[in-house]
Amino acid sequence: MIMLRLSAVVLATLIATGTAAAQERKITRRQLPPAVARTVTAQSQGAKVRGFAQEQENGQTLYEAELTVNGHSKDIMIDSTGAVVEVEEQVQLSALPAAVQAGLRAGAGRGSITKIESITKQEQLVGYEAHVTTKGKRSEIQVGPDGKPPAHEL
Repeated sequence: MIMLRLSAVVLATLIATGTAAAQERKITRRQLPPAVARTVTAQSQGAKVRGFAQEQENGQTLYEAELTVNGHSKDIMIDSTGAVVEVEEQVQLSALPAAVQAGLRAGAGRGSITKIESITKQEQLVGYEAHVTTKGKRSEIQVGPDGKPPAHEL
């Protein structure tokens, strides 16, 4: 009985992983629509372009430009009209307001924070996401600009 439940959990995980991967696919710069390519050119000034992806989110086609800027990651999500929808940019814990640092540390518990990204939507900071490792397991936590857990996923 335990093996049957374990098998069902493993199968469900594989299906969920496959579904998520199918929604995002790597593409080349040549495959970007002209409006998106113009935005990428403007946004990537002084950055190293690591790659591009196309994904479907809520029925909308979005394009992601993965960049490295001054040694840290910056991912830009762009809609098909060339408008920047979201920016995730790596930040240092020490550079964040005290309330945000405290919120992330509390959320991480005994885990180690390995990476933090600011999340900006429609040119407005909506919060922070931290990658946490606890006893070899990886997870993510989010806090708003005030350091408190958000009411919904950022």
